[in-house]
Amino acid sequence: MDLEKIKNRVLSLTRYIKDIAIIEHNHHPFALIYPNFEALKEAKIINIQEELRWYAIELYNMEVEEAQKIKGYKILRAPLPKTASNRVDLAAIEELLNSKNMSEISDEDEPDDEIYATLKSYISTITKSKIVPSSHLELDLGFDSLNYVELFVFIEQSFGVKIDEAAFSGLMNLKSLYMFILKNTQHVDFVKPEWEKILGEKIDEKLIYSPIIMSLYKTLLFPLFKLYFRLEIVNKENIPPYPCIIAPSHQSMLDGFLIESILPYKTLKKSFFLAYKQVFGTTLLGPISKHGQTILIDANVDLKHTMQLCAQPLREGNSLVIFPEGARTRDRKLLEFRPFFAMLSKTFNIPILPVVIDGSYEALQTGKIVPRPKKIRVTFLKPIFPKDFGSSELAKITRDAIESELERNSVSL
Repeated sequence: MDLEKIKNRVLSLTRYIKDIAIIEHNHHPFALIYPNFEALKEAKIINIQEELRWYAIELYNMEVEEAQKIKGYKILRAPLPKTASNRVDLAAIEELLNSKNMSEISDEDEPDDEIYATLKSYISTITKSKIVPSSHLELDLGFDSLNYVELFVFIEQSFGVKIDEAAFSGLMNLKSLYMFILKNTQHVDFVKPEWEKILGEKIDEKLIYSPIIMSLYKTLLFPLFKLYFRLEIVNKENIPPYPCIIAPSHQSMLDGFLIESILPYKTLKKSFFLAYKQVFGTTLLGPISKHGQTILIDANVDLKHTMQLCAQPLREGNSLVIFPEGARTRDRKLLEFRPFFAMLSKTFNIPILPVVIDGSYEALQTGKIVPRPKKIRVTFLKPIFPKDFGSSELAKITRDAIESELERNSVSL
């Protein structure tokens, strides 16, 4: 296995990696990545792991055979260990990987004031990791987009400080964030954010309804999919006549169009689709999205407004199609479900409709352009009502239901 070749190829795919080491770990390539934090800061990227995973590691994995795929990675806060000759110290890396305390952080002197204590106290409600001034919010403390929105709201309400997300990319360790608050604080309180209030805020942006065009898309796509993919629809009667969150598994770029072609006309006209701006905001797909009741999101820009916009269809009595995995599978296996869809279900007290899309992975694998005429089955499971479940539990119940159906009735078996 040519590990140097793998390293050079990954480096060629992104400017956000400063250094990388590829080693063979548990019989597969494993990457240790030292990000280019300055380039990430300049690009205002705050979801570092997602950027490096999907636009470096997974882009490389799409190109190669199974044995060459990178099966794991670790993002480092400090430069890679080097030998006296300035080569990567493989022995030190192996020791790092085999250490049980891989992410252990040493004690540091902490500011002794109310602002730091209040900020740290709030962060401790989000993470179980050790919190010190040098802690990176994402890489050390595990913050995600939802946590960032909560943090922005907490800081604004508790300290009177509004953080511009463009500036936040330079404040992603606790000390920098604390210093920014210290310089701009208006008062000190402890006001914990409430998602019901955050998502309930009115925004000026209006939804674009396109019922005639949506109906036209369905009319054109359904017979095409039925013929070309031998499309099979199971338990369509489980689609409720009232608003819900439609949560499909995500195997390929076909999936949103499949759902659009299958939903009853009455349901489709009052359904909105959530999609990434980087994919569906392009010159090719932008016009389709604009007139396809699609809400485009960017994980690094105006997160609070984006989440409020995602909630707007539900506030107006519509359904929302959202892929809980947040990305297409690269190996047919389900990814982890992000909890935002479950939180929307809880906030608006509307059910989740789990949908199993199976076979679209074989029809159009990531990186391919022309779909193959493989059989696709779409199964609508019974709606799941939020009841007394927490968001994480609700997300797990939804994922388990989809995974069980895939294991029981996969078209690839």
